[in-house]
Amino acid sequence: MPLNIVLAEDSPLLRDGLVSVLTRFGHRVSAAVGDADALIAAAHEHDPDIVITDVRMPPGNADDGLRAAVALRGHRAGLPILVLSQYIEQSYATHLLDLGSESGIGYLLKDRVSAVTHFASAVEQVAAGATVMDPEVVRQLLRRRQDPLRRLTPREREVLSLMAEGRSNAEIARGLYVTEAAVNKHVSSILQKLDLRLDGHGHRRVLAVLTYLRA
Repeated sequence: MPLNIVLAEDSPLLRDGLVSVLTRFGHRVSAAVGDADALIAAAHEHDPDIVITDVRMPPGNADDGLRAAVALRGHRAGLPILVLSQYIEQSYATHLLDLGSESGIGYLLKDRVSAVTHFASAVEQVAAGATVMDPEVVRQLLRRRQDPLRRLTPREREVLSLMAEGRSNAEIARGLYVTEAAVNKHVSSILQKLDLRLDGHGHRRVLAVLTYLRA
């Protein structure tokens, strides 16, 4: 189903490019704005299915975009948020994870936008309630939890990283050129070794893994 999207990005060139990509995939960008104040106003006006925002934006040119997204989520519980950033900031990723598990959150580096199919898929997953984190963020979170992860085999670490990116078992199998049954075994082993007891909802599985990694 087409999504109703509110987008905030202070670079006019990138903002127009994002609108073009999202429109190409059949979605409607109700508003594309260049500062955090305009983002809040547009979200209140258009009641979007998802908000996509840069972190660093006017008026303060600090983390205004992220703070605006958090404020919007406080006003409308469960509003899906996808944050774009030029650089990795673990504190931003942690802040997003602290918003709760009831609906979608995402954190992507802007470099990922050039892979338009992956970007569009991330937007749709977050809007549907998934948790999607940039692979580089996942790797940094993995490094922070190095000791407990020593129990995992190299292949299990690879599968865990892909899980935390929001990949399904079928997608992981295709990416690693193995059977889905093999991935299921790896996932079961990972969850057992990390003492995680999760339900069958994919996005909650991902969020539980990320919660463990950032602890």
